[in-house]
Amino acid sequence: MSLISTAVAFGVVTSFLGQLKAHFGLDNAQVGLIGGAALWGFTISIFILGPLCDALGMKFLMRFAFVCHVIGVLTMIFATGFASLFIGALIIALGNGTVEAACNPLIATIFPNDKTKKLNQFHMWFPGGIVIGGLFAFFIDNNIMPNDPHAWQIKLALVLLPTLIYGVLFIGQKFPATERVQSGLSFGGMVAATFGRPLFIVLFFCMMITASLELGPGRWMGEAMAGAVKEVTNFGNAGILVLVYGSVLMALLRFFAGPVVHKLSNTGLLTVSAILGGSGLYMLTTVHSAAAIITAATIFYVGVCYFWPTMLGTAAERIPKGGALALAILGGTGMAVVGLVTVPLMGLIADNYVRTSLPATETKAALAEIATSYSMMPKSDDITAARKSAQDAIASGDPSEEAASLRAAVKAAPDSPAGIQAAALLKPADEIGTVMSFRWVAASAIILVLVFGILYLRDLAAGGYKPEHIGSTAESAASV
Repeated sequence: MSLISTAVAFGVVTSFLGQLKAHFGLDNAQVGLIGGAALWGFTISIFILGPLCDALGMKFLMRFAFVCHVIGVLTMIFATGFASLFIGALIIALGNGTVEAACNPLIATIFPNDKTKKLNQFHMWFPGGIVIGGLFAFFIDNNIMPNDPHAWQIKLALVLLPTLIYGVLFIGQKFPATERVQSGLSFGGMVAATFGRPLFIVLFFCMMITASLELGPGRWMGEAMAGAVKEVTNFGNAGILVLVYGSVLMALLRFFAGPVVHKLSNTGLLTVSAILGGSGLYMLTTVHSAAAIITAATIFYVGVCYFWPTMLGTAAERIPKGGALALAILGGTGMAVVGLVTVPLMGLIADNYVRTSLPATETKAALAEIATSYSMMPKSDDITAARKSAQDAIASGDPSEEAASLRAAVKAAPDSPAGIQAAALLKPADEIGTVMSFRWVAASAIILVLVFGILYLRDLAAGGYKPEHIGSTAESAASV
């Protein structure tokens, strides 16, 4: 239930990033920062609390997660602009990271001989929660509150339901000591085992890319697929259907991951995943029919579904003395890079393509209409700002200012003829920009294929993938 809260938050935030642009007059870069904060805040809590899991106790961590989920959601719901949206998203992410900081070592402790399989099955509830949040968001947008500027607040409130449930369920529960504590390994020994293994350094850098490939596009899936999906359905915000479909597929595959993992080995599975993930993401930028959308989405989600839990499982099985520290660093690093780099960078890439995709003649005409018509509207801060922005953009001819001016016009008077015209110009440009950002992320899979392929070949040369246990001679061997 706590992981469902994390995933529902991810799903519903993804569904309304575009709505925040219109409601608060934000640009793609600001939206990327909000979407990113909802991810990299995860890193703060997991980096700080993960290594202290034994000292603070899992019960304390779960209570802290509960408080963060409640306060973060309420802060965003009652937000008045970019700053409060950003802070609320950050607090939610602190709760999300705390859930992972407590639950990943808990799973590894309860199932010491089946870590990768059980971590995959536990993490099925991340895509499972995205399905719940995504379907709820889709239903709100298309049936309950279509075109309602406050629909995003209702969607976000859904996070509170599983949060209240897990808050009650954890009351009175007793948590075991972690595997590291039970074995008598010191904290210093855990640190040395983590950073003293070359394999951990390799996994550390690969986690940045696997997390970016899996989670970065998810933040922008609704917008990137909007144009393609509209050719085969009449639903608004139908791009969320792609995210829901992929999440269902990932949940099922993760639950039944055991046989696949044991047949391919972890490194073999990661190699295949990188090939499919990169190929599928690129294909998603080229599709325009229902069959092509389903095919590309299937390849992409089959590829990325095993990344996160298998990376954690590999660390838990091959570097068991790393304990909660190794798991916290990997999970925190993945979310940090996605939140601080990948999602905002995708927004910047999208903005760059928006500027080059706006039709010059139509844009200049729209700006002239905004400058003229908004001067005759009742005065307000938004109207004044939009008119001045249009005048400045006309004078400078800077594509960056032109795009910002169109967004300001939509925010100030979305139902006016000039506001409608500005939105019509921005929409296809936004779709092109987001699609192009997907292609940049897809290219990163090439690095993963090379690295995981080398690790897989090394395992074959050594007789196959072999999990290790605390106290085994293999763990102390000076090898990757």
